[in-house]
Amino acid sequence: MYTIDLAYVGRGLHEELVAYVADQQGYYADEGVHVALRDGCAWDGERLRHGATIGLGRALLSRLADGVPWVGLNVNTHRPLFWFLARPGLTSLADLAGRRLAVHAPHTAPGCFARIVLRQAGLDPDRDIDTIVRAPGDYGMDLRRLRAGTIDAALVGSTMAPEAIAAEHGWKVLAWVGEHFQVPTVGVAVDPTHIHPDDPAVQAVVRAHRRALRVIRDEPGTAVRHVHTFLGRHTAEETRAHYERFIAPYFTADGQADLAVGATAISAVAAELGVPVTFSAAEFYRTATTTP
Repeated sequence: MYTIDLAYVGRGLHEELVAYVADQQGYYADEGVHVALRDGCAWDGERLRHGATIGLGRALLSRLADGVPWVGLNVNTHRPLFWFLARPGLTSLADLAGRRLAVHAPHTAPGCFARIVLRQAGLDPDRDIDTIVRAPGDYGMDLRRLRAGTIDAALVGSTMAPEAIAAEHGWKVLAWVGEHFQVPTVGVAVDPTHIHPDDPAVQAVVRAHRRALRVIRDEPGTAVRHVHTFLGRHTAEETRAHYERFIAPYFTADGQADLAVGATAISAVAAELGVPVTFSAAEFYRTATTTP
């Protein structure tokens, strides 16, 4: 049996769902690979390079900014699962001008994506908004601060169903990042300096994840049951609505990247980071797999 470390670099459905389904359904075992799922959220880039990672967004930023030759071998979705959640009185992203927004750091993937979306709305993230940078987690503290009124809005991830949270508290979902900015994101990536993309363990993980993606797309009952594991604060009806709105229509069935979307996203991310584009979408997203 092959062995490999697979690190997630964020929490919630966006980052963890496909690997969770592959593990729970026994697909890793079927493919003859023992996968050690590792929490790499706090790892530095050098440590992350020695195993496979789920975080394609972080890998893309690392390749652009630091020249680390990451390649993506599987893509789960082109629609990042992050939302701008706001207190009453705000109805659009433009209303964030002069307001307090809790958000990820600019050099992180969700922080970078959020800045791109804010600029699309005509806002300068550095001048027009009072940004409160915080590390990603389960966003529970953001909800407390929204209730207390110490922040006006927060960029939150997929540890919750934001539309259900907004309905519960009388808040507003100002925007879904994935509706405004598309990028092939989350999947399987490796740094060929340390792990060859055709390594049998890597390809076994890719095949297991593609089986999991087909479950998510084609077996809604099973998929919703797995999704609900991540959304314990929500009812079964809220979980199904979240799955049907944000996951079922947009997760890939085959792990392939849309290279046109990828090229546009790479250019946008590079512009936000202020660095040149030195590789093509086809060089980064190598999502063709080998047979066992």
